[in-house]
Amino acid sequence: MNLVPKVAIGLMSGTSCDGVDAALIETDGERIFSRGDNCFVPYEVSEQDTLKSAMRQIASTRGMEQRLDIASSVEVLIGEKHHLAVEALLQKAGKRKEDIDIVGFHGQTLFHEPDAGFTLQAGDGDKLSRELEIPVVYDFRSKDMKYGGEGAPMVPVYHHALVHSLVAENKLSLPVAVVNIGGVANVTYVGSNVDSTTDDQRHSLGMLAFDTGPGNALINDWVKTRTGAIMDEGGCYAASGVVDEGGVRAFLNEPYFKTMPPKSLDRDQFKVSDMGHLSLEDGAATLTEITAQTIALSRGFMDPLPKHWIVVGGGAHNKELMRRLSDAVGQSLTVAESLGWQSDALEAEAFGFLAVRHLANLPFSFPRTTGVSKPVSGGVLAGEFA
Repeated sequence: MNLVPKVAIGLMSGTSCDGVDAALIETDGERIFSRGDNCFVPYEVSEQDTLKSAMRQIASTRGMEQRLDIASSVEVLIGEKHHLAVEALLQKAGKRKEDIDIVGFHGQTLFHEPDAGFTLQAGDGDKLSRELEIPVVYDFRSKDMKYGGEGAPMVPVYHHALVHSLVAENKLSLPVAVVNIGGVANVTYVGSNVDSTTDDQRHSLGMLAFDTGPGNALINDWVKTRTGAIMDEGGCYAASGVVDEGGVRAFLNEPYFKTMPPKSLDRDQFKVSDMGHLSLEDGAATLTEITAQTIALSRGFMDPLPKHWIVVGGGAHNKELMRRLSDAVGQSLTVAESLGWQSDALEAEAFGFLAVRHLANLPFSFPRTTGVSKPVSGGVLAGEFA
């Protein structure tokens, strides 16, 4: 296939609901030619509360029509923020809309229930394309679920491209684990040589990927409830606390952690009970340890174990979480920036990458990343693409 490089903007608003990341990337859907500027447009605290309230309402409602009505009530907010993010990025990069071939618009995940074959990302891709006057690819997850997949995670094929570009430059050796710590944490294990001819390589590019458990969500919610702050900045509260070891052990007994991947989670799937007696600091320490230990449990599905652990996402800024995760996996961690990656922009870059793969009809869901029956592409194109 003769793949043509495209200039794409990727947009991502994750389960942390903190804001919208936008990033420029030039790619042909396989090779990454450049990763450009990025920017972040935050949701105001009241807007975060609105989105999280919509998530809770949808989770407690069983009727499909009611769920869609709730989602539609926040679509204007979501669309406005994503539009602002594109405009801010164009201004920062000194680009015009005519310079952009495609936008990858993930939308805001409000609900995810793969066992029921249902996932809901709010955001009107057609409207965004009309307003921007740029073609937009959106609704990345539905086709995956149509073919029996979990609908998540979507980013592993981009992790694969990043890892193999460094392997080709002799800067990394396989196997490698890429851990993305957002509201939910997920891992991509890249375990086979790019030239492998095994069945696994042809069907999943040597990848295994799945959600490991909570990322920042439980920590953020704990801190916000008790202080009003949106996060444990740098892990300061957790670093001052004492872990409730019994609480951690009880959490690790959840059946999810013994379930074979592929598997995925909703942001609010896990609740932590019996923590009301803990101080702010002890609760933060306990939840931070839970995130670290549940990521470490992912090693049980990796053979051989990774030579490198690369951490991306907001959790990479939490020094206490990084310390606990390093202890839990028994290895030093590599922060994405030390490899030249842009940790905060990586998921946004990924959806620009996936939008270009959509145009080339290249797959981005695989049997060992989402559980699809065969490798499939996905997404819906809005606007005219020349």
